[in-house]
Amino acid sequence: MSVDPRAEGPGQAVEGDEESRQHQKSDAAKRNRRRSRRRGPKKNRPQQAGSAPEGGDAKRPNEPAPVDAKAPAADMAASQTSKPKQLNGNPRRQPYPPVRSVYSAIDLGTNNCRLLIARPTRGGFRVIDAFSRIVRLGEGVSNGNRLSDAAMDRTVEALKVCAEKINRRGVTCMRHVATEACRVADNADEFIARVKRETGLNLDIISAKEEARLAVMGCQSLIAPGNRHALVFDIGGGSTELIWVRVLPGNRSEISGWMSIPWGVVNLSESYGTIGQTVSADSYAQMVSLVEEHLKAFEQAHRVADVVKRRQTQFLGTSGTVTTLASLHLNLPRYVREKVDGAWMKSRDIHALSRQVAEMSHLERAAQPCIGPERADLVVAGCAILEAILGMWNVPSLRVADRGIREGILRGMMQVDEPIARNRHRSRAQGSNRDNRAKSNG
Repeated sequence: MSVDPRAEGPGQAVEGDEESRQHQKSDAAKRNRRRSRRRGPKKNRPQQAGSAPEGGDAKRPNEPAPVDAKAPAADMAASQTSKPKQLNGNPRRQPYPPVRSVYSAIDLGTNNCRLLIARPTRGGFRVIDAFSRIVRLGEGVSNGNRLSDAAMDRTVEALKVCAEKINRRGVTCMRHVATEACRVADNADEFIARVKRETGLNLDIISAKEEARLAVMGCQSLIAPGNRHALVFDIGGGSTELIWVRVLPGNRSEISGWMSIPWGVVNLSESYGTIGQTVSADSYAQMVSLVEEHLKAFEQAHRVADVVKRRQTQFLGTSGTVTTLASLHLNLPRYVREKVDGAWMKSRDIHALSRQVAEMSHLERAAQPCIGPERADLVVAGCAILEAILGMWNVPSLRVADRGIREGILRGMMQVDEPIARNRHRSRAQGSNRDNRAKSNG
């Protein structure tokens, strides 16, 4: 299974419309840094008011410019209908697909409901709206294999917000998926029907294999050049996906193997009774050991340890646990996606920070601005899963990805539409050329 890296976009983790603002701030800062690099050193050009600062992180050179999510509807309409600018007498080439295409992706997991709405650009896509809310759809599923009424109510309310945003943005192409909680729940079909009835949204329950593929598509641009392999993992609410990736020439990648461990932050916390509690050192050690037992099968199948010794393997983590620990490591007063996405952390720092978080009381974790009360009772289980992964393969460092399934969905849809739009554009251009020749001959 190969993955094409042609598009790129941002990722997850904060509540409601704040996530949309996080995406736009992140993209705006990166756009300003690119402008500064294109213009060259400051001494070679005149100083302009409001010019961007020099330097900056060049890890995502193709990141598209942002669109104001709160722009008036009239302005948005005007931008779509205005004529293309002229450059040397010729219309500037437009991105593929046409600017009128708007895409949406929903990732409904065991713990979170996440939405991205984006328009394609030549270098990837531009996020114009986003939403994220902790809904805990999988709460209690491990006990009776059923979604509870309260969990479904919370989730439907969040999906109504998503539906409103999708309608308001004029989405033309959409794919909305549900993962582990709906895979295992006996009443998942009833829930999917209720969502359709009350929100108008269609949810597809995807397999663990498809979930792994989308996760890699969403974050593969963060695999640094020079690596032969990458281990991408996604710590979810009801499961943890491990994906063993072989890096091919041309920044392409191929999935060599994958595994879904039946433990995530919600069901692991419920199994050890740590919800709302201070976790004992013994319980924490048992959680780590439980996950390590599942990881042994993945190691036996793919011999990851042998490849890691040759120092050509990158570990890439995409989950709320990893982004939360990165925020704590960076001492951020609040979550800032631009600083977290793509950040590197040394394994020894992750181990120390994970133990520090595990030893905190529930109230102490809730008081941390980058953890908060909604994640306070789940983050310890996430730390245990993360420690098990890093301990199994003794990797020196980890790269943090604040992106994943939603970005993979968007990229997949746009890659399907791109050749169609390109052919349509070529046909229009050829028709225009024939008309111009006819006028000249006439």
